[in-house]
Amino acid sequence: MTAAIEAIDVIKRYRKVTALDGVTLHIKPGEFFGLLGPNGAGKTTLISIMAGLVRPSAGQVRVMGYDVVTQYRAARRALGVVPQELVFDPFFTVRETLRFQSGYFGLRANDDWIDELLANLGLTAKADTNMRALSGGMKRRVLVAQALVHRPPVIVLDEPTAGVDVELRQTLWRFVQQLNRQGHTIVLTTHYLEEAQQLCDRIAMLRGGRLIALDHTRALLQRFSGLRLSARVAGALPAALAARVIEQTDEHVVLRLASVAEVEQTLATLRQAGTRIEDLEVGHADLEDVFLQLMAGADAEATA
Repeated sequence: MTAAIEAIDVIKRYRKVTALDGVTLHIKPGEFFGLLGPNGAGKTTLISIMAGLVRPSAGQVRVMGYDVVTQYRAARRALGVVPQELVFDPFFTVRETLRFQSGYFGLRANDDWIDELLANLGLTAKADTNMRALSGGMKRRVLVAQALVHRPPVIVLDEPTAGVDVELRQTLWRFVQQLNRQGHTIVLTTHYLEEAQQLCDRIAMLRGGRLIALDHTRALLQRFSGLRLSARVAGALPAALAARVIEQTDEHVVLRLASVAEVEQTLATLRQAGTRIEDLEVGHADLEDVFLQLMAGADAEATA
């Protein structure tokens, strides 16, 4: 079976900076795939290579079997990318923008699909509104419509819900999940890890241009199973609990626990140290815990 996206030992260097360091991925058709990592991890560089905007220093990337360098035109037709930045032409209406975008792919009679996109993304009432008159959230919706106007089999969403309201998030995810059920491959980058946990079948994590994890979401969660104890405290945290810390501020701490049996032991340690507990919540580990553990492990390895 032809991979939706295949990256083979991809390296990208900018003078002394290595943005990608031997990344290999195989994303199957119809997958909902998460590409996660902190700022500067190499996610956007990899997406730019997929889209043919940046050439790799070494390695190869294919979209639906088409090489993004030697078969650029075919690879680009197979891909729709929703970028992070709000890039738009201020001289056209929403409908005109989508018609022009259709023309770039040689599509002339595309109004029926444009109308469907407008309806699914809540843009019908704004179809004849000039782009510069739209709110930031509405512009984001138009970017999504532009990426989908040529009906690509592979859709890349680069931080699609950054800075948008809850309504747009829900509208977008309903439509994207519908597209995924119809067979479209979805690649998502996001800093909202709860979205990735709910939506993605598999997840890859990048750190410093290197792939540090690649597995099914459920397998990642099971590998780092346990509990998280979130507490608002007054007083210093005992040194005995330092190794369990996931997050910590002046008044709030999140600790990683292996099992329910450790909850009382942890609370007793806090009481003995004179640390007052003002609020407490215990829950299962989530993708954020996995992410933080993997990033911390990658940092420790890099330091070593």
